[in-house]
Amino acid sequence: MFKLKDYTLGSVLESSADRFPDKPGLSRVNGRPWSYAEIRERVAVVSDNLRLAGVAKGDRVAILCENRPEWVIAYLGVTTMGAIIVPILVDFTPAQILAILDHSGAKAVFVSNKYLKKFDDLKNRLGIVNIDEEFETMVPHPEAGLRETVLPDDVAAIIYTSGTTGASKGVELTHRNMISDAVATKSIIRMSPRDCLVSILPLAHTYECTIGFLVPFAQGACIYYLDKPPTAQALLPALATIRPTAMLSVPLIIEKIVRAKVIPELEKHPAYRNPLLRPFLERVAGMKLRRTFGNRIRFFGIGGAGVAPDVEAFLYRARFPYALGYGLTETAPLIAACNSRHLVLRSTGTALRGVELRIADPNPETGEGEIQARGDVVMKGYYRDEARTREAFTKDGWFRTGDLGVIDRRGRLFIRGRLKTMILGPSGENIYPEEIEAVLNAVEGIQDSLVYEEETGGLVALVYFDPAFRERLLAEMQDRIELVENTASEALDRIRKEVNASLTAFSRLGRVVEQPIPFEKTPTQKIKRFLYPKAGAKKPSHGRS
Repeated sequence: MFKLKDYTLGSVLESSADRFPDKPGLSRVNGRPWSYAEIRERVAVVSDNLRLAGVAKGDRVAILCENRPEWVIAYLGVTTMGAIIVPILVDFTPAQILAILDHSGAKAVFVSNKYLKKFDDLKNRLGIVNIDEEFETMVPHPEAGLRETVLPDDVAAIIYTSGTTGASKGVELTHRNMISDAVATKSIIRMSPRDCLVSILPLAHTYECTIGFLVPFAQGACIYYLDKPPTAQALLPALATIRPTAMLSVPLIIEKIVRAKVIPELEKHPAYRNPLLRPFLERVAGMKLRRTFGNRIRFFGIGGAGVAPDVEAFLYRARFPYALGYGLTETAPLIAACNSRHLVLRSTGTALRGVELRIADPNPETGEGEIQARGDVVMKGYYRDEARTREAFTKDGWFRTGDLGVIDRRGRLFIRGRLKTMILGPSGENIYPEEIEAVLNAVEGIQDSLVYEEETGGLVALVYFDPAFRERLLAEMQDRIELVENTASEALDRIRKEVNASLTAFSRLGRVVEQPIPFEKTPTQKIKRFLYPKAGAKKPSHGRS
C-alpha cells in the first residue's frame, strides 16, 4: 500500500512515480490526465525554478488557486525542495490574504489568473508566479543548485485556519504529521490504480489535502478536479463522466441532496407510509443515490462538521457507503474514523492507529469531557505564536481539541459539541447548541440555524429559511393572515413549538428569530459563530463538564 523510504512528501512522490509511472494521477474533469511520471518531472522543474529565484529550504511560498493539477504540482514543487507551502483559501479577502502573507513572510506566491486581481497591491513586494502564463513555460535548470535534504520533522506547510472562533492561526504541519495521517487511514480505506476520485473541496483545507490528495496519490489512484463550485449543474455531469469510486464531502452537500431530492420523493410514495415496506423503499432510494454519484462509489467520506442525525440515519438505513471522520487542522487532520462496515450512528469511530485519544476531566455522570489527542499527527505548533502553542497543549503533552465528547467501552468516539459553545443550564445542565441546531435543521424549509443564550438566560435560535420555501410559505399563509409580519411570526412560533416538543425541558427554545441573510461560513461549511448574534446577546458560557 504505502512503500515509502521515509515520511516525507518527496518520498511519496518518488514511490508513486516509480510504481505507477504511466498511470494517470491528476486531471481536470474535462482535461488531459497527467501521468505519475509526468508529475514527477514537472515537480522537479518547479523546484529548479524556485531555487534559481532564490527560494531556499525553510522559505515560505504561498499558493492561491482553484483546485487543479497545477495546484498539486506547485505544492509538491515547494515542499519536496524543503521550502514551506502556505495554502490560501480562495474565499479569503485581499485584506486576509495580505495578513497571511505578512505573518508567514512568504517569499513568493503561485496564483492563477482567476485570483490575480487580489494581488494588485503586492506585485512589487514578492515574487508572483502566474500559474496560467508561466507554469507551462518553466524549463529544467540543473544549475539551480543542489537539492537540500528534507527530513520528516521539517515543517511542510503552514495552514491558516478560518474557523468558527474568529482567531485565525498558522498551523505548522510537518511532513511526518501529514504522511502519518495518510498512512493511518488504511484502517478505513485502501485504494489502488483502479480507483478514481472527483475532488470538490478546497485543496487549501487540510481535510481535502491529506485525505483527498495524499491518500489516493500514494496508492496510484487518479484524482479529477472540479475547478468550479460543486453546484448540481457542474457536479452531476462530472459524476456521470468520471463515475468515481471515492469522494469526500462536507455534510451540507449530502444533506441538501437527501432533504431536497431523496426524502421528498420517498414521501410521495404511498407505500412509504407502511412500516413494513419502508426499509425496502429506503434501500431502493440508496441505490438511486449511488447512481447519482456514478454507481461505482464505494467510499463517500463525510467530514469537516457533524452530519445531521436525520440524514445520517437515512444513509445508514439506505446502506449508502458513507464514512465519518473527526479531526482538526492541527491534527493533519484525521484522528478518529469509521467506514461503512463499522458504522455506529452518531459516532465518528475509533482512534486511528498511532493516535491516542482521551477524555479530560470527564463528567462522572455522563462521561463527557474535552477530547485530547497525542501522536505523530499532531502539529508542531502555531507559527510565530508561542503563547497559543503553549495553551494548545497540556502539561503532559496532549493536544487540547476544544471539543467535547465521550468514548464508550469499545473506544468509539461521540462528539457533543465545542467546549466554547457549551451553555450551562439553569441547574447546571450541559446544553450543546449543535444538538438543538440539528433538530432545527431537520425542520422543513430551514437551511441553517444557530442557537445562543441571551442576557435573560433563555435560549434563542436564529434560523435561515430556504428562499424558495419562504416565498411559498408567505404566499400560502397570506390568504389567512393580512400582515406579512404576523405570517412570519406565526411560522417561527410554530417551529419553536415543534422543536421544543423533542427537546429536554432545560434545552427548550424561548424564541426563534429569522436570520434574513445566509450565515457566513468556513470552507467546511461551519457557521462562523463568533459573528453572531450581532447585538444584545450574552456570550455562550465557557463551562466544562
